[in-house]
Amino acid sequence: MTGDHDARQWSCIEAFLRARGAAGMPHPGGTLLEHLGRVRRLLADWGNDPAVQTAGMCHATYGTDGFDQYLLPVAERATLAELIGDRAEALVHLYASCDRGSAYPRIGRDRPVVFRDRFTGREHTPADADLRAFMEITAANELDVLAHNEELAERYGPYLYRLCAGAGDLLSAAAREACIRQLGPHTSAPGPRITGLDHLD
Repeated sequence: MTGDHDARQWSCIEAFLRARGAAGMPHPGGTLLEHLGRVRRLLADWGNDPAVQTAGMCHATYGTDGFDQYLLPVAERATLAELIGDRAEALVHLYASCDRGSAYPRIGRDRPVVFRDRFTGREHTPADADLRAFMEITAANELDVLAHNEELAERYGPYLYRLCAGAGDLLSAAAREACIRQLGPHTSAPGPRITGLDHLD
């Protein structure tokens, strides 16, 4: 897919996610499908292009380091690429394959940021554009999760605030402002020391 997405394209993606069971998976705020739609809308509100929005909507397709259910095996990447395009699919794979315990402590500290692929164990260095897309999707995803689960917000809010605040130019101004606005009230608590988020997707 190239150019701006129209309603038909979004409907095709939603139909794929629904057919793969996303509408039946419980998730903070309702179902996984509802969560994915909210993530996409947040990314759109922040000014992200259609490929990043699409990747956000499909970010859980292969599962993630914090959400072990998947809608499509990672061996079937070509199926998703045919539906959403190579660029968006590559971002979905980057998000899904990220070993967060390895990558998160490096964000805002190291440049370039080295990622470890949790599927293969290999290390690689995403391009800056991909890293920025990864961080935008991360922020949109986690903000939506915490908006719908107060216990998780209290537990992980301080850490996520530090992650987003320290990301610098890896986050857009709109995303950074959303993080500060939503997570700021949780910064008075020290929060746990976390290298990976095992309970968030």
